[in-house]
Amino acid sequence: MKPKKLVAKWVEAFNQMDVDVLANFYAENAINHQVVTDPLKGRKAIKQMFEDEFSRAKMTCIVENIFEDGEWAILEWKDPLGLRGCGFFHIKDDQIQFQRGYWDKLSFLKMHNLPIEDE
Repeated sequence: MKPKKLVAKWVEAFNQMDVDVLANFYAENAINHQVVTDPLKGRKAIKQMFEDEFSRAKMTCIVENIFEDGEWAILEWKDPLGLRGCGFFHIKDDQIQFQRGYWDKLSFLKMHNLPIEDE
């Protein structure tokens, strides 16, 4: 599957908050590194992160652009509350090997009335 198509399907699963489908997009030893967190290693840790985050807030990903370059896809997104971000996905053998995401955690926490954590 082309990286662009896989990311589009990932967005569908994200918007349905389907952690099982989301987890299966990742290779067993995948790395998910959001700019605001330490890297997560492995499908199990990534699945747990989605479970935790979906339990805290209703999140919706509205695609602005999906670009593709070889094994890479770049997702530019926004949400209904005005938050914006970008994700980079390295896809090989129809699975996400590496994901890097950029977004504003402080704005997210404030928008969802979540506690601001001290790091």
